[in-house]
Amino acid sequence: MTPAQVAIARKADHIYIEEIKAAGLYRKISQAYAALLPVRAVGVMGDKRVHDQVIALRAVETTDYMTADWFDFDGKFLRKVAGRIVNEVDGVCRVVYDITQKPPGTIEFQ
Repeated sequence: MTPAQVAIARKADHIYIEEIKAAGLYRKISQAYAALLPVRAVGVMGDKRVHDQVIALRAVETTDYMTADWFDFDGKFLRKVAGRIVNEVDGVCRVVYDITQKPPGTIEFQ
């Protein structure tokens, strides 16, 4: 992880949490974050093809943290967040939303 990648993750996470709060959803979600994945994806920025970073969004609801279900955002919210991240965070060309329950997944990416 480079300092530039840390900056990308921080900016993406800031946008995500900011939009969760603006939508009035912050207290309904047990845990949420944006993770920088260790892969690059092909995208198009302007008139050029790019190979940039991928951000995964994660948000879960849980009462005990032993089990968790993904938070069911509406498409409009996810479209807004993804659009902001791709347009405002240099080096990101793709945003995905993780809908894996715990178990079998975990809440955190490790």
